[in-house]
Amino acid sequence: MDYLLTEEQIMVRDLARKIATEKVVPVRAHLDETGEFPWDVIKALAEADLMGLHIPEQYGGTYMGALAHYIAIEELSKACLGVSTTYAANALGTFPLLFFGSDEQKGKYLPDIAAGKKIVAFALTEANAGSDAGGIQSTAIRDGDQYVINGTKQWITNGGEAEIYTVIAITDRSRGARGASAFVVEKGTPGFSFGKKEDKMGIRASATRELVFEDCRVPKENLLGREGMGFMVAMRTLDHSRAGVGIQGVGVAQGALDEAVKFARERVQFGHPIIGFQAIQHMLADMATAVEASRALIYSVARYMDSGAKDFSKVSAMAKVFGTDVGMRVTTDAVQVMGGSGYMKEYPVEKMMRDAKILQIFEGTNQILRNVIGQALNKEAVRGEG
Repeated sequence: MDYLLTEEQIMVRDLARKIATEKVVPVRAHLDETGEFPWDVIKALAEADLMGLHIPEQYGGTYMGALAHYIAIEELSKACLGVSTTYAANALGTFPLLFFGSDEQKGKYLPDIAAGKKIVAFALTEANAGSDAGGIQSTAIRDGDQYVINGTKQWITNGGEAEIYTVIAITDRSRGARGASAFVVEKGTPGFSFGKKEDKMGIRASATRELVFEDCRVPKENLLGREGMGFMVAMRTLDHSRAGVGIQGVGVAQGALDEAVKFARERVQFGHPIIGFQAIQHMLADMATAVEASRALIYSVARYMDSGAKDFSKVSAMAKVFGTDVGMRVTTDAVQVMGGSGYMKEYPVEKMMRDAKILQIFEGTNQILRNVIGQALNKEAVRGEG
């Protein structure tokens, strides 16, 4: 379909597609096997001015709105979800600074992020605080002109590789959810260290590590917003990022569909290419329809966000749920269409299937997000009755 993209959006798409084709596809199997961090790709994205797509021009970025950013994520996701997760998580970590940072904080950090000189990570999840973000145990206690942070964050994307971390910690446990606050912590700060790099089923080019804070002192100027705004920071950040996870699902699904169609045209059984068999045609038709439907939804959500809408929590959750469910289903079906070949590492669809699973889990499991959607529908109904 023609989504009537602007010239700028088409330029972003073509640049991201070129980098995905020339820089990512040739090394994706190697990155998957070794777990090597894709610094060469980050450098290429920076040189193309794509690392600052989510950052305003006044801080050196090339901001063009959510849709342009999602288009870049989609193109990278077609090639490798590990690479696109690294790229998307950089924006995830930056959102707290963009939305709640002071002018001084933005001026200090955003130019290097926009230039790709430094990447960012967002630290919310803990061993006992995943879907239940209220279970956070990490603390940040004020001590004069500093905060002393103690605790551990788990499964942090870009952990260990990022230079800048936006961290949620409890400043006043007696206030419950209003007792959390957000901080900027720089790599190399005394008392801040990393656990082992996780050995994952998929997105293996993306670094995932534990963050450890042991009497880690940061200046009070590193507080984002005010004390007690931590969960507001986290929720607003996730509302902006979740549709971006959905578009990752669209991207990997499109990549898998393309591979399945190519294979079905070349694979001959009973004297004919298997794409001529109705069973295969129906599978491919369902896959293609699901990809197009999810892309249409997420592009619409992005345009709604770009319109200046204030409340898009429900539709962002819908975009994440639908897009990532499609990503998992289509990659699985691509393996099925390709049969034994699809199960072999010689072909990329087995990697795509492994990679796709995490999309249904991180940044809010799809089960939790269905709760978010359901609760929003209930509130809307109550308002309608009033």
